[in-house]
Order: sequence, then C-alpha cells, then structure tokens
Amino acid sequence: MGCSGCSTGKNGTPTGCGDKGHCSSGGCNKLNTYDWLTVLDLEDPNQFHFAEVSFKNGARKTFFKVHEHYQYTTGDLVVLDLGNGNWDVGRVSLMGELVRLQMKKKNFKEDRIAGEILRKANHRDIERMTESRNLEKPSLIKARVIARNLSLDMKIGDVEYQADQKKATFFYTADGWVDFRELVKSYAKEFKIKIEMRQIGSRQESARIGGIGSCGRELCCSTWLTDFKSVSTNAARYQNIAINQSKLSGQCGRLKCCLNYELDMYIEELEKYPNDVEVLRARNGTANLVKVDIFKGVLYYLYEPNKGRSIVMPISPEEVRRIKAMNDKGQMPDDIIAVEENHIETKPEDEFVDVTGAFELPIEKRKKKKKKKKNPNQMQGAEITNQQNQPNQQNRPPQSNSPQQGTNRNQQGRPDNRENRPPQRPPENRDNQAPKQNERINDDERKDIPPSEPGQPPSNKKKKWFHKKKPNQ
Repeated sequence: MGCSGCSTGKNGTPTGCGDKGHCSSGGCNKLNTYDWLTVLDLEDPNQFHFAEVSFKNGARKTFFKVHEHYQYTTGDLVVLDLGNGNWDVGRVSLMGELVRLQMKKKNFKEDRIAGEILRKANHRDIERMTESRNLEKPSLIKARVIARNLSLDMKIGDVEYQADQKKATFFYTADGWVDFRELVKSYAKEFKIKIEMRQIGSRQESARIGGIGSCGRELCCSTWLTDFKSVSTNAARYQNIAINQSKLSGQCGRLKCCLNYELDMYIEELEKYPNDVEVLRARNGTANLVKVDIFKGVLYYLYEPNKGRSIVMPISPEEVRRIKAMNDKGQMPDDIIAVEENHIETKPEDEFVDVTGAFELPIEKRKKKKKKKKNPNQMQGAEITNQQNQPNQQNRPPQSNSPQQGTNRNQQGRPDNRENRPPQRPPENRDNQAPKQNERINDDERKDIPPSEPGQPPSNKKKKWFHKKKPNQ
C-alpha cells in the first residue's frame, strides 16, 4: 500500500516519492521505522555490523550480519543466507547504531544471529520473490479447506513463502493445543514443499493482515504498536464508556488496545475526587452516584426525594465531602442542593487561528412549507365537473358497420357466427305444455300468464340473450 503522496510500483517501492518504502508518513510499509542517521552524511568509524531486515512489507522483521566490505542503504532489497542452502529476499529497514538500540529494546543478543546478508538482489531475485508472493493466496485457500476437512479447531491466518520456494510457513490461531501431525502430512503432499506451522495470537494475526479501525485509521498493531498489553473492562469503566462488547472490541475480537492510551490520565484525575460516596443520605431523600465528570469537575447523582419525582443533579466535590462527613457522624442535611449549571467550571477552549483564509458562511434559514388544507366545497365541485365531462352512453357516436377481415359483426359490434352454428331442432306444439325453465317465451304467450300474487314464487320472465353495458355514471 502507498501513502497519499505517492504510488506503489511492482516491487512494493513507491514510484512517486522515491523513499524506497520508508516514507515519513508511514503508509508505505507495516511497522515502518525512520532511519534518520542514514540521511545524515556522517561517517561512523565504529560501524555496527548488523542490520534489521523486514519481510513481506514489514509483516516480519529480524536481524542479520553485514560484511565489513559491503555497504547497504536503508530500503535496499538484499539476498539473505538462511543456512542449509536456503536463501530469501528482504528489505533493509535499519542500519548502524539504531540497530543496536532496537536489539536492546527487543532483548535480542548478537549470539542468536546466524544469518547474513550476501549481496544486493538483482532483477531475477526480485522475480522469484514476486512469484512466491503470488503463490500465497491460493495456498491459503487450499490450506483452509484441508484443515476444515480434518475437523481441526484452528484457523489459518496467513501463509509466507521463501523466495527460493523451498519452505512455506503457515500462521494459525487456535484456542488450545492442536494435533496437526496429519495436517502437515496433507500439506506436504499437496504443496510438495517444506512445511512449518507457527501459532500466533489473534492480535498478531490482525497485525499481519492489517485493516482499518473504527476511528478511520490503519490498525495500530499493523503500523507502530509492537508490545501488546492486557486490556480489561475496568479501563472502560474508569472512562465512563458503556460496556458494549461490539463497540469495545477490535477486528481481532479482543478489547481495543486504545482503551489504555488515556487510562493513566483518567486515574490521575479521579484521585482528586472523594471515594466511597456512592450513596448520600438526606432527610428528604437519598442520592445515588451516576458518574464522575472530570471535564466539568462535578459528580452526577440520581436524587430520589420522599415526595416528588427523582432527578439527576450535579453536585460539587466539596459539597459531596461535606454531606459524606455528616453521614459518617450519623447526621443528615435537610436537603441536597445541586450546583447551578452556570457555576460549573469549564476549561477555556484553545483559540485556533484560521490560517487558510476561509470564512464561515451564515446559516441559511429555510422556511417550512405549509401543507394546504383541502376545501370540502372545492372537492364536491370537482366531482360534479368530472361527472359532467363523462359522456353518457346515449350520446356516444354510432359505431361503423364496416366489415373486418375474418369475422362479421352485428349492430352491437359482436361477431356473427351464425353460419358455424349447429342446426336447431324444429319447434314443437307448446299449447298444452307449461313453459320450461330458461325457455324463451313469445310476447303473445306472455300476456296469458297471470301475474304472481304475494307469497307465491315469481313466474318465469323473458330471458335476455345478452346484457347491455351499463353507462358510466
């Protein structure tokens, strides 16, 4: 990844600023260090013949020996001798006396250093290193599948290949001990390479992978934080932070390391306030401590009077000490009086000077749009006009009887398929027969049928062959 002022090339070297992966912003490399002695044109007669080398963009760092007759600069890609005929390619991160201080900080003795720097890396060495980095992602996916098939309670977090492609290191996280003997055999059979398993913690895994925190910046563990201190929920309680596990946890699943950054300042300020003052008693009620605001210099209590509603009131530390001393003697004040908001001491804010020449625009006042109320008289008038505009069925223009292709239409516009109808039965003598249900009756016969009397079922009426469409009202 590159910083905002430069772009990253193929080999991980920024192409814009030219600082070889070690720019001052710290965005071109993980766990970046600034070698300020290398920038100065000073010759060191007692040169320290050790160097710090980083691998995989700072994911791992270690120390190597430097020959007396070779001169390397911070940021150079070098070939390293790992012993037993193995070699790797890394980037020099520190040189000179700063390496001595770094080794003293990490308690790393010179006797433990066995590898040495052979030479600077050429283009062929860099190509081999790039090929090895390209093999890591597909190997990580296959490794996770194999571990899941073996039903092992572990998570493969990262894979690192050597530049000579003779060894691969698998970093995993697990809650307890894992028997991965069968897993190593499966890895060796699949990848055909020497396998090394290394267990790391969840915070070390986040440091290797990297990411963006809830603050919008890169993770502290992947940029500058190297020593991980234990974090407890007491750090959140001292700072009056709600105990919300989802908000207090980082990407590693543990409590955020930044909870310890301001903890000492909070503990130092809380020592100025009285202790054991959770409950204050008065004759009219009791007050329970809610929180201590070190910025305003007051203590907030929930006051529950004997008569009336409970309220949250701010009380000064001096008043709290006075009431607590009275309660210890068995005395109680008549009432607990809160501090007025105007008398709360607030620290004056620092005055910032605007050096950009920008000015603040006045706040635009917008008028709220009022909803227009509908008048019921207007609504009735609109309905009347709509009814008048709708044409009646009687005023419709007559339909044209122009023949169309395929079908003949009658006066009502319906298709006339009389030619395709089956032949009808000849009429029978119906003088002495009663009319059947759903049977057509002539107008002459309809006169002979007496009207139906009340209490009797209605007589059969003339059935229509079709119904006319009702006019739109």
